[in-house]
Amino acid sequence: MHHKLFGLIATRFWFALVLNTPLSADSGKPDPALPVFKDGEAQVVERFNDPDMWIRHDLWVETEFDSDQDGKLDRMHVDVTRPRQTDTEDLKLPVIYVSSPYFAGTGPSGKEYFWDPRHEVGAVPPARKETPAVERKGERPIISKSHVKTWVPLGYIVVHSSSPGTGLSQGCPTVGGDNESLAPKAVIQWLTGNATGYTTPDGQDRVEAYWSTGKVGMTGTSYNGTLPLAAATTGVEGLEAIIPIAPNTSYYHYYRSNGLIRHPGGYIGEDIDCLYDFIHSGNPERREHCDCEVRNKQMAEGFDRVTGDYNDFWAGRDYLNDLGPMKAATLMAHAFNDWNVQPEHSVRIYQALKEKGVPVQAYFHQGGHGGTPPLKQMNRWFTRYLHGIRNDVENEPRAWIVREGDDQDKPTPYYDYPNPAAGPVTLHLNPGAPRHGSLTLKAAPGQGTETLTDNFSFNGEALAQAEWTEHRLMYTTPTLNEPVHLSGTARITIRLASSKPAANLSVWIVSLPWSNGKDTRITENIITRGWADPQNHRSLRESDPLVPGRFYEMTFDLQPDDQIIPKRQQIGLMIFSSDRDFTLWPDPGTQLTIDLDATTLTLPVVGGIDALQQAFCQDTTETGGENAVTSHQEPSEN
Repeated sequence: MHHKLFGLIATRFWFALVLNTPLSADSGKPDPALPVFKDGEAQVVERFNDPDMWIRHDLWVETEFDSDQDGKLDRMHVDVTRPRQTDTEDLKLPVIYVSSPYFAGTGPSGKEYFWDPRHEVGAVPPARKETPAVERKGERPIISKSHVKTWVPLGYIVVHSSSPGTGLSQGCPTVGGDNESLAPKAVIQWLTGNATGYTTPDGQDRVEAYWSTGKVGMTGTSYNGTLPLAAATTGVEGLEAIIPIAPNTSYYHYYRSNGLIRHPGGYIGEDIDCLYDFIHSGNPERREHCDCEVRNKQMAEGFDRVTGDYNDFWAGRDYLNDLGPMKAATLMAHAFNDWNVQPEHSVRIYQALKEKGVPVQAYFHQGGHGGTPPLKQMNRWFTRYLHGIRNDVENEPRAWIVREGDDQDKPTPYYDYPNPAAGPVTLHLNPGAPRHGSLTLKAAPGQGTETLTDNFSFNGEALAQAEWTEHRLMYTTPTLNEPVHLSGTARITIRLASSKPAANLSVWIVSLPWSNGKDTRITENIITRGWADPQNHRSLRESDPLVPGRFYEMTFDLQPDDQIIPKRQQIGLMIFSSDRDFTLWPDPGTQLTIDLDATTLTLPVVGGIDALQQAFCQDTTETGGENAVTSHQEPSEN
């Protein structure tokens, strides 16, 4: 309480004597500065809009865990930026809170510190090079300046915290472990008066959040977007709304795919232990302990870089499994061409929250990793749930999708995602290797088999553009007579045999001919992609070595998408083995043989079979009942 009293007396006295502040005619006191709203949105308040007059301070919030096992509960380093009126006028405001493992700096990120992908599938990988320790950056009391210029003038307080084991926060980083959920939970509890803050990491002088209304919203991008979801899964009181942007919602889905070891786009060879090293900027005195217990024990024993199978280690880092207590209103944001944190991460949470009845919307765009929703949309979301202004945002369309060629701040509203008018349409394969085969609506038995030869030396873009190659199989639709709108998750059922006991399997859906940016109607020629380990054809948790030459069948989803393929393009299905930018690089020569009669591609087409038939210029009597438009289906959680 002494901290609060001193701040009130000193700050009020200084402002009363020095500043030319507007005074009330009745009392001689300054007119109160209050948030202002118009058309359901918070407006800039000029008296909140002077950074020189903001109050900045930091503190440490005590958590309920001791992740570095030093016998003391870990404390998280927190900073606060708030309008001076929260002291001079006893003003209480809601909080925009951002947590991150990146604020204090990161380690080197490069292939020399990643795993070497150059080995056989299913083999024990060569040891990776030790990553140098992170050198902590930053000076007190400011952890970060992110978001303050946006939200403080609109009538919010902005709070940051460093994740466990990073910066001046105590504990160990665990990359998706429980402490990464409980740390922001503790900060939110402090903001609501239910946890204790201290002026130092080890002292007992307390700091109170007397300026907080107890209403908290969280946002952030990538890892910083993961942590709002992590906090929300605890069901903590006071966390009213979150806006996760490109969040990683499952570390298995980030580093694996249907049993296959797969790397995030642009980070070939990275795995979860590499990310641990990248963010571990915390207390050097506990570094050796954290490295030993977390990276060298928990991760090394759990993440299984040999088989890629799903297990309890990965299940404990999948937030879909923790949604039971969650109630915070959620605005998901993601890009359909994000090949780092791929769009399934947000779609799977969006679908689950709809089923739970949690208020939820989604903003999708056609770009790459990141990309915030329009400020207007974020403002309305936080205005509704943090200030309590009835702006009807919860009754607006659930899905907001930036159409091809449109600005990212001009999304088109849709009733839902996937588009409820989309129906699954099954396409069948006809031979044509080493050139292009065809995709047709009608199955024609007796198509036989075709074989490809693996060679990681060629990347996917090169294979997709090749007119003739034995390193992939390509099957294309007729040239589209009309645009085709895909909305949802494509699925492939494939029957294949391998010449070796283990092999990569990669599948792309592409738009041809390749535009190379010359056709402005095409955002990206890659429509969607997917990867799988044929050894996991029966279970994600158990892989079985393949008997060379024996056929196996498996079905798996590709990445969700919403894209309009322009007319005069063809939709192509490309099947190949090693994807140079995403998978391991085994010795070239493995052969995959595809049974065309037992392999199908199912696309989510707005308008269903009728729309695709019209685009193909085919007689609607050509197909049987199997391709009739069915009721709207939700994408698979995986």
